[in-house]
Amino acid sequence: MGILEVQNVNKRFGGLQALSNVNLDVQEGSIHAIIGPNGAGKSTFLNCLIGKLKPDTGTVLFNGQSVLGKKPHQINQLGVSRVFQTPEIFSSLSVWENVLIPCFAHRDGAFTLNPLKSVAKDADIRAKAEEILADVGMSDKRNMIAASMSRGDKRRLEMAMCLVQEPKLLLLDEPTAGMARADTNNTIALLREISEKRKITKVIIEHDMHVVFSLASRISVLAQGAIIVEDTPENIKGHPKVREAYLGEAQV
Repeated sequence: MGILEVQNVNKRFGGLQALSNVNLDVQEGSIHAIIGPNGAGKSTFLNCLIGKLKPDTGTVLFNGQSVLGKKPHQINQLGVSRVFQTPEIFSSLSVWENVLIPCFAHRDGAFTLNPLKSVAKDADIRAKAEEILADVGMSDKRNMIAASMSRGDKRRLEMAMCLVQEPKLLLLDEPTAGMARADTNNTIALLREISEKRKITKVIIEHDMHVVFSLASRISVLAQGAIIVEDTPENIKGHPKVREAYLGEAQV
């Protein structure tokens, strides 16, 4: 049994069948990538996993527990964190404050800005925030205002905000979107470091094949709302349907 099990998920929007009998079994500790062209249903599928959409039929189990009908914050409290395509951070706050907020949310069950005033009394919260900032290489930027940072550093900050919640499953939606190659490579290195230090299962939706093949241990290919192939990166590279439809001869 995987940490994330999806069985026979269907989702229709009017006359459009966005997802068709999607099945997925993500093993604990793995990095599982989902690839496919624009319009394949990747975002719809991800939104079904995090509670933003409810499938018409099918089941979604996290650690053996159904997440259907639960709200996104309830799924988050179970141990599922999501990194968005555009980094979701508090732009007007410092790096330090951004990391403290999810620290308190994980402990208290809700996001709120008020506890920032009493952080001096919470040695355990401060210690956890310091540890995570060190892990993502941002200790020296703790006083920077988030809005002033590069896209790569904003992504690094968002990762820190996820990690302080101690997730069991991290869902990453196009984590390198809009990045220059140097920032992309730094993000790949960061995700590798996270995998080595913390046994967090990851599901990555990504169009950049350099990222996918650098990280994934398993790849599912989504096309027209259905998973057409699931295999190891090496076998995906050589699969004729995938070569033709998704990767292109020049990239494999």
